[in-house]
Amino acid sequence: MINYALSLADPNAHEFEVRMAIDVNPGDSVQLTLPAWIPGSYMIRDFARNLHDVRACSAGAEELPLARLDKQSWEVCAVDQQILVSYRVYAFEESVRAAYFDNTRAYFNGTSLFLRAVGHEDEPHQLQLQPGVVPEGWQVATTLLEKATDSRGFGSYQAADYFQLIDHPFEIGEHSSTGFEVQGRPHRMVFVDASDADLARVACDLAPICAEHAAMFGALPIEQYLFMTLATANGYGGLEHRDSTSLVCKRADLPYPNTDKISKGYRTFLALCSHEYFHLWNVKRIRPQVLAASRLSEEAHTELLWAFEGITSYYDELALVRASVIEPSEYLDMLAPSLTRYFRNHGRHRQSVAESSFDAWTKFYKQDENAPNAIVSYYNKGSFVALGLDHLLRSRSNDRLSLDDLMRALWQRHGVNDTGVPERGIEKLAAELLAESVDDFFQAYVYGTEELPLQQWLGDFGVGLRLRGAVNADDMGAAVEADKQPERASNSLGARTSAADGWLKIDQVLQDGPAMLAGLAAGDLLVALDGERCTAANLAELLNRPLPGQEIEVVYFRRDRLQHTLVTVRAAEADTCDLYLIEEAQLDTATLNRRRDWLSSVRG
Repeated sequence: MINYALSLADPNAHEFEVRMAIDVNPGDSVQLTLPAWIPGSYMIRDFARNLHDVRACSAGAEELPLARLDKQSWEVCAVDQQILVSYRVYAFEESVRAAYFDNTRAYFNGTSLFLRAVGHEDEPHQLQLQPGVVPEGWQVATTLLEKATDSRGFGSYQAADYFQLIDHPFEIGEHSSTGFEVQGRPHRMVFVDASDADLARVACDLAPICAEHAAMFGALPIEQYLFMTLATANGYGGLEHRDSTSLVCKRADLPYPNTDKISKGYRTFLALCSHEYFHLWNVKRIRPQVLAASRLSEEAHTELLWAFEGITSYYDELALVRASVIEPSEYLDMLAPSLTRYFRNHGRHRQSVAESSFDAWTKFYKQDENAPNAIVSYYNKGSFVALGLDHLLRSRSNDRLSLDDLMRALWQRHGVNDTGVPERGIEKLAAELLAESVDDFFQAYVYGTEELPLQQWLGDFGVGLRLRGAVNADDMGAAVEADKQPERASNSLGARTSAADGWLKIDQVLQDGPAMLAGLAAGDLLVALDGERCTAANLAELLNRPLPGQEIEVVYFRRDRLQHTLVTVRAAEADTCDLYLIEEAQLDTATLNRRRDWLSSVRG
């Protein structure tokens, strides 16, 4: 048994106090180590940098020397039957990946707080959560198994092993809450700083979405589920756990009383909840063999993140329309901006989604100014590869199979028994279901960089796709009427900019765009276009004065020296996506039935 006592010690210093007791034999040496990363977020984060005042002693209070092994590990030798370790953890990162503590709330993931006793991971782990100096009104929200807790949730918790212990985050503070049931299992939603939101509406809308996912897999492998949401002025993100998820959302995206229509922001929030809930199966139980074997001390490279995040991204919005929470046209309105992001990413021609998955640790999670030209998102492109895989299974089986069937097969083969998916496991299972090779698809679109035939794939689902130039910088595409004519495209500089201390700074220069061809670079500060001072407010106006193909003089600062160059402006590329539902009268029976099946509830 490994015992931890966690005290909410000092909110002003943002410090938790942790005490740890390890039962050992006299003379045994024990290595203690903290994870370097958290499952679901594939970047080395070095959580041990926040540990301070690490001490060890015996059961008899004799101080024991701690030998530092590396940036996150220590070794201590026992003199009697127990080693006692104490330390403090600085916690002031307001994200879903780490830990946070002040006088308004406490939040933590076990990967940030609990040292692992190497060789003792499979023993039961017990946590004693102590309130310290926090206000009486604070409540505890978690899915870790309660052993003996008070009415607020403070007390003892039990985990079967270390990895179960660190997979149950805690949200502690004053909460607003709601809930619903799926297949008779309670689903609780806890919100921080969202007391005015219409939480009953959220529960009503999210319940059928979760039920849709559960019906697709045919099983709900949990006794309870918890959504923990921090509402902020401009936040977004989530992290999956085995029986819960931590979310950050924009407060304005939540629904408020007396509003009936689902706003774009609220759709985004529901899709985020849908995404993390789908991970209950796809990532937390169906997971790459490499990640299943990881001890979290170093990178665990896999080419499969495109499937685990991309397939999840495909289903997160699709479930909203299948559950009848949004209309098909609203689904296309969500899909179109995602396609626009895909077409605007030149890196798709240089990096495959398999490479993007493998290099997530050093490229996707550590993007620089050249990222749009060099890498591709395994979330974004992965979701469209998933669409293509769905199309392939349907078309080659005469609509007998779909991606739903592949996911159910993955669940039965790998999820039910928690058997890791090998690196080629998904394509082999798809080939097995079809009884034919799928190498052509995987070589072209997963391991290769061939352009996805999205117009064909969507067309076979009865959806039209049209590419056009952007009307302005905020134009990301949308669902439209089939015969609607687009507005005139704006001129483009081929660069992404932001306001910086009164200047207009170039953040990214896009491959072979006007800015790159003229020698402009990331970090340059734009001063004037054709002799007129340029700002974020007037850049579009100045760019649209000349006709496409004409030159303008650009004055800019680089390394504090005034420079100038000539830029040949051009109309925005045809990389803004519009989608529309092709009229049923124009579809053959097979396509019409395929679209209906694609958008219809599995529960039906």
